[in-house]
Amino acid sequence: MEVPELLTVMHQVALSLRFPMDVEQTLQGITEAVVAATPAIDHASVSLTAKDGKITTLAPTDDIAVRADELQYELGEGPCLAAVLEEPVVQVDDIRTDLRWPVYGPRAARDFGIGSQLAFQFRAEPHVRGGFNLYSDQPHSISIEDRQLAMLFANLAAAALGWSRQDDTLHRALETRNGIGQAIGIVMERYQLDPDRAFAFLVRTSQAGNIKLHRVAAGIVADVAAKAR
Repeated sequence: MEVPELLTVMHQVALSLRFPMDVEQTLQGITEAVVAATPAIDHASVSLTAKDGKITTLAPTDDIAVRADELQYELGEGPCLAAVLEEPVVQVDDIRTDLRWPVYGPRAARDFGIGSQLAFQFRAEPHVRGGFNLYSDQPHSISIEDRQLAMLFANLAAAALGWSRQDDTLHRALETRNGIGQAIGIVMERYQLDPDRAFAFLVRTSQAGNIKLHRVAAGIVADVAAKAR
């Protein structure tokens, strides 16, 4: 996805979080947006647990997401279920061969064409938990950049539900995002650019120098801090 398209998607999702909002409609917008914005992700959904322990799928982008979720609930195993009940973040590079889910994995690959998965946990204490479920049709396709971007959408889903993510990596991701935001502000002031063009400037600099975007942002912020001393 090109930078202007990504910015449009993120802007639309952010607008949907303004109150009053329809939570189900907002979640649907978020799952559809993460598929549109994240290159490796083909299907997405949200899992929600009730106080009685029953798990329900919300805001699926398609039938594949629904069926894959339900198979994990039925079997009592899978990345989605592991994220909801145990791990803050679960990533599977090849679902067919991952030994953690010997029954679900081969069936997901065979029946639904799933290659890899990513799931994030969020929680409303003391009883209710949820998961942000992401599916890719290809194995070994979810990059670090895909994971970081998907993490931001998972946080938006948690915010829409009024929940907090229970994951240290989220805080690191937010710190990275905040650093990029600071760098955008600096570039806007320095070159008299609007936010979209300032972000595009960072992206082009990252691509031209083959440097990660967050490192470009950190360098700009550090340079300004050093000059201010």
